[in-house]
Amino acid sequence: MKTKKNVFFALLLALLITAGAAYAQTLYWGSSGDMVSRVQQKLKTWGYFTGSVDGKFGQGTYNAVVQFQRKNGLVADGVVGKSTYAALGIAVPAASGGSGSVAASSANSSDVDLLARLIHGEARGEPYIGKVAVAAVALNRVKHPSFPNTIAGVVYQKGAFDAISDGQFYLTPNAEAYRAARDALNGWDPTYGCIYYYNPRTSTNKWIFSREVRLAIGRHSFAV
Repeated sequence: MKTKKNVFFALLLALLITAGAAYAQTLYWGSSGDMVSRVQQKLKTWGYFTGSVDGKFGQGTYNAVVQFQRKNGLVADGVVGKSTYAALGIAVPAASGGSGSVAASSANSSDVDLLARLIHGEARGEPYIGKVAVAAVALNRVKHPSFPNTIAGVVYQKGAFDAISDGQFYLTPNAEAYRAARDALNGWDPTYGCIYYYNPRTSTNKWIFSREVRLAIGRHSFAV
């Protein structure tokens, strides 16, 4: 009997930990699941979201989150983290030392995945240093006052990257893309602080040509 009780409590604890992790989950464009549905339902109740509550974080959900964040004095990056959860009235359990470590690990893993997808979508076929450079530009934007202050916010900023609009961001990154993402996150910046890049042969954006080009890597010019 004692053994059965121990097993029961162990299973209960595991379920509680899983539930807590779900509540603490950061949501952004491309996320899916029950937590996305809960956020959509809250936003729909308050008139921010007009789409279907389908558990899929796409353009409509992103727009609703940004609108809600602006209305409530939050950073309007379209990312649902602790502050946005709290403003929505969705409880986020207080993190203990252990769960905090798990959350940090999860966030780091998400950042690597986002950057790897960006690299694979934007710089596939570029030299390795060019792949790192693309991720470095995204990280430089996080630190720049003119851009969102999270990696997800920068990556999903409307009109910022062609790979988002043409769908190449959603291709499965290869191992080299992940390695380049980690190198950028570890501090390698081949661009020395650039916040823009473009292909001068294919770009149709006249404004981008007005930026000061600092260097070229592969087919991309990097600018400030």
